[in-house]
Amino acid sequence: MSTPPPPSKPSNTPPRIAVSVAFGLQGFTLSMLLTLLPQFRDRYGLDDAAIVGVVVLASVIAGAGSLLAEALAARTDSRAALRTGFAVIVAAVLAVTVAPGLIVFIAGFAVYGVGLGMVDAATNMQGVSLQHRAGRFIMSSFYAAWSVGAIGGALWVAAFSGLDLGLHVTLFVGIGLVALAAVAVSPRLFRPTDGAAPTKNDTTTENDAPAHPRIPLWPFLALGSAMALFYGIDFAVGNWSALFMTDVVLASSGTAALAMAAYQVAALLSRLTGDLWVRRFREIAVVRAGAAVAIVGLALVVSAQSIPMALAGFLIVGLGAPLVAPLCFGAAGRLAPGQADAVIARINLFNYAGTIIGGGIVGGVAALSNLRAAFVLPLLFAVGLAALAPAFRPRRRTAGTAQGTRTAP
Repeated sequence: MSTPPPPSKPSNTPPRIAVSVAFGLQGFTLSMLLTLLPQFRDRYGLDDAAIVGVVVLASVIAGAGSLLAEALAARTDSRAALRTGFAVIVAAVLAVTVAPGLIVFIAGFAVYGVGLGMVDAATNMQGVSLQHRAGRFIMSSFYAAWSVGAIGGALWVAAFSGLDLGLHVTLFVGIGLVALAAVAVSPRLFRPTDGAAPTKNDTTTENDAPAHPRIPLWPFLALGSAMALFYGIDFAVGNWSALFMTDVVLASSGTAALAMAAYQVAALLSRLTGDLWVRRFREIAVVRAGAAVAIVGLALVVSAQSIPMALAGFLIVGLGAPLVAPLCFGAAGRLAPGQADAVIARINLFNYAGTIIGGGIVGGVAALSNLRAAFVLPLLFAVGLAALAPAFRPRRRTAGTAQGTRTAP
């Protein structure tokens, strides 16, 4: 009697497309809100410091959202955490849109922070799970989708502002499209039960893992530090590049906006090709190269004496630094076999630490001195990334690991 053939693996393509869309929707929503901050400032009569404070508040609360996603994923799965996170984001943005006063606006942004953390954690859980099943590095492509969404969010606001449609219409239509797209891709998100059947020597599953994973402390802290340093660079560019252009190299406000555009377009290019670089040269070499490129770009920014020199600096930073985030999550997913979701949710906390550093500390140095001096900090962050590159080395199996067990890429 012949042995029946083993069940075939489900195709990676539908869930990969769905997860890519989820990353893009997250980038679109965040970019839309951040691009509308000047309009929120004028609507409520706030100053720039108060607006930055609202953003930092959302970043702090996002840490709680990340932990909430971990708890929900442990009880159900990362699909449920992602769906819940998007529901929270949609409700929060609607509250921000119709807020009758400052208190409701701040409360809405705080709730948005919870959803932001949940979706950040859950999308990366989904991405790392798909990467493990694919057996090759694919995380950078998801972050490319995030960059596409972020560029789309900024263009969305620019188009609606050009048509003079107002803040309410921009947000209502934008978040409505996000909600529809999230519902449309929800059935095709990755299901942990869709993984390949375990082999004779590969029987560890998420449900078999201990409730409290034993995460190697120093590798975890090293990867978390790299995550914080990258987001410190990223948020410094996002928050302060336009002001650097106007205050330091005396660009017009229209030209100043090109700094962020150059950074984001370069980030998209680096992430579109990032999977290829990792497969060819491996993680450590890519992190070192990306950090070196970022150092060159930030050195150009700090020393810039002209508008083209500053713009070139921000573009070069975008070619190197943005590769670090997907590499961090990919490496974190290997730290505790069977408990990747928990590790990813916890490593995601360093994301928000970085945004606070990039927004708060860099801004504080700028207030005490000037933005040229303030951008020395992101330059030092890039040096720190280069030093942390060995933390991205794929972890070897321990002696107790079963022979023949397939290791994560």
